[in-house]
Amino acid sequence: MVLAVNDHERRLASVVEGVLESYRDHGNINHIDGNNLPARSEVSELLDDVLSIVFPGYFNYEPLDDLTVRYFVGARCARILRRLEQVVTRSLAVDCSHAGRPADETGEAAHEHALDLLQAIPSIRAALAADVQAALAGDPAACSDAEIIMSYPGVTAIAGHRIAHHLYCRRVPLLPRMIAEILHSRTGIDIHPGATIGRSFFIDHGTGVVIGETSIIGNRVKLYQGVTLGALSVKSREAGRRVQRHPTIEDDVTVYAGATILGGDTVIGRGSTIGGNVWLTRSVPPGTTVVLDTPSLRFFALNGDKNGIEKHALEKNGDKPGTS
Repeated sequence: MVLAVNDHERRLASVVEGVLESYRDHGNINHIDGNNLPARSEVSELLDDVLSIVFPGYFNYEPLDDLTVRYFVGARCARILRRLEQVVTRSLAVDCSHAGRPADETGEAAHEHALDLLQAIPSIRAALAADVQAALAGDPAACSDAEIIMSYPGVTAIAGHRIAHHLYCRRVPLLPRMIAEILHSRTGIDIHPGATIGRSFFIDHGTGVVIGETSIIGNRVKLYQGVTLGALSVKSREAGRRVQRHPTIEDDVTVYAGATILGGDTVIGRGSTIGGNVWLTRSVPPGTTVVLDTPSLRFFALNGDKNGIEKHALEKNGDKPGTS
């Protein structure tokens, strides 16, 4: 028994040494002896706190009324301010532009970023009120604002994006992308915090939607599940920096499920409709509908009566066998 325990200890010691050796060999994925980074769990809790005052009464246990709402908002804003200061301070510490700066200077910058986000909440709420209305108007299955706010992944994604985008535009490092990836894991919708999105935006269903960093989306745009607003491949990271790599979607455009639109020079003109599964790498003028040709379908019966089943399908569609 003693020998077995000693053998286990030796094997464990060997495992530890192997892991430490990998740290020495692959140091680019270590963060040892560096500044403390924001924890994903605390960023997730912070996001929930912000959303609780963006949508008051929806995501907190205690009921709110005219008497209690002032105290709730005051206490929650104070908590957000302190938490956000701490998270932004740690985010700034890993940013090259803040390297070597005195701690009090970084702390003051973090305080300003935190206060700035809280001051932006009324304007963020104004945009989200239009987004919720767009969802209610655009989905016949929607019954109420409450249903949309509490259960529609597209609204959750755009709400978090408007918070992350505000921080991104003020050059807060790391934190906006962490928020975006938390929302991605919650909703299945991947919106880079750099994407510029107009008012009354609605993602229906949402799973698999990808919106790239330099995408520009106008007002009253509607996307369905599986849509990609992406970039064409670049040979190096630096080649794609500081240029628009993702498409522009102008006002009043609808993009149906599975469509892929790529490239920074690609502009989808106002009022256009992009059909499902379309692949686009060039611009289309305003008011254009882009669809795939009707695919050719073939039907096979289990008994091998191919001609009979094809004839039935054609006749059901109002066509005659042997015509094209």
